[in-house]
Amino acid sequence: MNLEEAYIYDSIRSPRGKGKSDGSLHELTSVYLSSEILKAIRDRNQLDTSIIDDVIWGNVTQIGEQGGCLSRSAVLKAGYCQSTPGLSINRFCASGLESVNLAANQVKGGAGIAYVAGGVEMMSRIPMGSDGAAIAVDPTLAMNTYFVPQGISADIISTKYGFSRDDADNFAVESQKRANNAWLENRFKNSIVPICDVNGIKILEKDEHLRPDTTMQSLGALNPSFKEMGKNMPGFDNVAIQKYPELEEIHHIHHAGNSSGIVDGSAAVLIGNKKFGEIANLKPRAKIIATSRVGTDPTIMLTGPIPATERVLKSAKMKISDIDIFEINEAFASVVLRFMQAFDVGHEKVNINGGAIAMGHPLGATGTMILGTALDELERSNKNVALISLCVASGMGSSTIIERV
Repeated sequence: MNLEEAYIYDSIRSPRGKGKSDGSLHELTSVYLSSEILKAIRDRNQLDTSIIDDVIWGNVTQIGEQGGCLSRSAVLKAGYCQSTPGLSINRFCASGLESVNLAANQVKGGAGIAYVAGGVEMMSRIPMGSDGAAIAVDPTLAMNTYFVPQGISADIISTKYGFSRDDADNFAVESQKRANNAWLENRFKNSIVPICDVNGIKILEKDEHLRPDTTMQSLGALNPSFKEMGKNMPGFDNVAIQKYPELEEIHHIHHAGNSSGIVDGSAAVLIGNKKFGEIANLKPRAKIIATSRVGTDPTIMLTGPIPATERVLKSAKMKISDIDIFEINEAFASVVLRFMQAFDVGHEKVNINGGAIAMGHPLGATGTMILGTALDELERSNKNVALISLCVASGMGSSTIIERV
């Protein structure tokens, strides 16, 4: 069976707003922001939405105004053709990349010619974790899986693989520098869609979580965020050491400055086969070579990008040296440091324009956002192949390889 090619025709995102009540996007609902992004990708490509087979939308905290198959609600609010369905998915932090992967694999398998894939998270309105989690609250599961919160997992990685507080802080400072430089050089211009409120007044044009003045000294003043819950109450370090007895103690190095920021945001990618491009009179920018998803150790939890990358490289019949640039989500500094260590990849190839430590991590949208960032950077630097990967809660990982056409 000959598979169709799955092409990326366009990629857009909102700026990321601070995930607090004083954030610029806080007044907007998830369905409003999603619909604005759906309108933007429709309008700038002059799409006849009756030929869109599905809108696959990632959002993690599917509760309240962010619940109820948000994707279909956003499709209706955006004024898409009534025949366009919507699918909401949740693979935690990789939801936005998984929506792209699902759409691409549907196209490759012949189940339709065109999809819009993306995601949203309004973390200022729907707090992370407010939907509950069986793995955290059900003792019959939590005890058997040695459950610890993600911050403890990040500190387990740094302890197990030898990353110091200075290593993590240096990485964070560099993320801020790169993101600020990318904005100064207008590197996100092909993807950014300014967001207006219900009155049509522009309220956000630029990521507002950036802290370009961050230094090693300013980060050094921050206390570790997960030390108290680890060492004292409720004592998650003891859980970790039961699972990994070779670790005599957990070194707590992560804090707000070297971890991803809580933000609001949305993004979308237009994916289709060759026939769709001909019908819509659009030229593809890239094609999706391969995708992967894996389950891994749920306690250390955040090392999923490594086996997911091994799997996607095998599927693509490629080597790590074939990849020109990498976008690895900066959930915590140790996640990316471990990825670079595992594959012996230099930082000059990884997150060239900064990442979630500087710009924030809008859970359900981040995967789509960093895929778009990778595509923009391939075009800017005249390179060809990018690998995108995210760690995922409960011990999973997702990866995607794209190539310019």
